[in-house]
Amino acid sequence: MPKNESSDPYELFVELFTQNEQTMRTFVRSLVPTWHDTDEIVQEVALVAWQKFEQFERGTSFLKWTCVIARFKALAYRRKFARERLAFNEALMDVMADESAREAEQRKWEYEVLEGCLKKLPEKQRKWVTLAHTPGVSSLEMAQEMGIKPGAFYMRLNRIRNTLRGCINKSLKEEGLV
Repeated sequence: MPKNESSDPYELFVELFTQNEQTMRTFVRSLVPTWHDTDEIVQEVALVAWQKFEQFERGTSFLKWTCVIARFKALAYRRKFARERLAFNEALMDVMADESAREAEQRKWEYEVLEGCLKKLPEKQRKWVTLAHTPGVSSLEMAQEMGIKPGAFYMRLNRIRNTLRGCINKSLKEEGLV
């Protein structure tokens, strides 16, 4: 649910679309052959979703709603280029769309669980995990910057990861997904 319950439909639409765009983009990419195709379809989805936004029921999943629009746009796009050698048939597209929509919802929920568990960590530990998974930052450099030996750093980071894993598993059990 959006953080800002704005009465302005445009603000609400932009907030919802922005929150869900990356997951929806991943969903669309699973249906079409290239990122260029994905960009084209996501633009069309944004336009249609805005045009039909008054039909969107608040309290339901905006992601699912836009994925339905995306699915139809991907099918139309596929029909348009049906003569190309790498085009999928509609039955396969339906199977891929269904599976990808389920995975998109699951990934979004998993990211939310991870974010929640990260927020439970002390700030210093959260910083270590974030830096350890930042491209271009080596663990050796981090250990040197913190003034500890690389082995000690790895052990601390491993303990933090185990704490995160435990938090995630607990959340999954509470939701009945494990």
